[in-house]
Amino acid sequence: MINMLENIIDIVKRTKSIILDINKKNDVTVKGYGNYVTQVDFEVQSYLKEQLFALFPSIQFMGEEETSFVDFENASVWILDPIDGTANLIHNLNQSAVSLGLVTNYEPVLGVVYNPFTDELFYAEKGKGAYFNGEKISVSQTPSLKHSLISLGTAPYKKTLSEDVFSSARKVYERCEDIRRFGAAALELCYLAAGRTDGFFERNLKPWDYAAGAAILNEAGGKITNYSLGPVSFETPDDIIASNGKIHNELHSVLHM
Repeated sequence: MINMLENIIDIVKRTKSIILDINKKNDVTVKGYGNYVTQVDFEVQSYLKEQLFALFPSIQFMGEEETSFVDFENASVWILDPIDGTANLIHNLNQSAVSLGLVTNYEPVLGVVYNPFTDELFYAEKGKGAYFNGEKISVSQTPSLKHSLISLGTAPYKKTLSEDVFSSARKVYERCEDIRRFGAAALELCYLAAGRTDGFFERNLKPWDYAAGAAILNEAGGKITNYSLGPVSFETPDDIIASNGKIHNELHSVLHM
């Protein structure tokens, strides 16, 4: 697994030149209201898929820009978001990342999240801890929601959830220290893993949004569940609650008020 992780980090970091190509970034296709894909997304996914199959031909592949069937039963699957935070990329916010996770038997066992604009690299493998640019990281020890900084997502691709999303945001805001919105779930999970925030929630996230982040958060001592406190799904979209573990039940209770 050590060699696997080193190889994965290497090929993920090689995508930097693609992502920083202004012409590719400006080649935008609209997939839906507020949902975009750029040539960067396509080229990063194509490159990583090719490299992954060359290195590990027996592992299946799921990517945001791919619709091929994968079988999770007793198998390993790469789950890739070539650019998490595409809207951020288009608007030059520099808050976007490559997010690559490995799920085995429905369990996240490896994750790499890389922001090429800041050269921030988060990674983890099961049983080996979580790291940020070579330094071991862990979640915060904040014991209660009252003193917590909470990040959230707004489910921008499903505007029909807006009333519930912003009602929940207000409930949490009124009971926590403050809230943040970064626009890239993979990075938000990593910030939580590094102790920069204390909790995160978002409705209707896709597996590629959280597969890598889940592996990193778990190894940093945090907790990630669905809105029913059960295991997150890696086959279909899910509603996600993540935390340092200490405030998880309290955050869950507020979201269900």
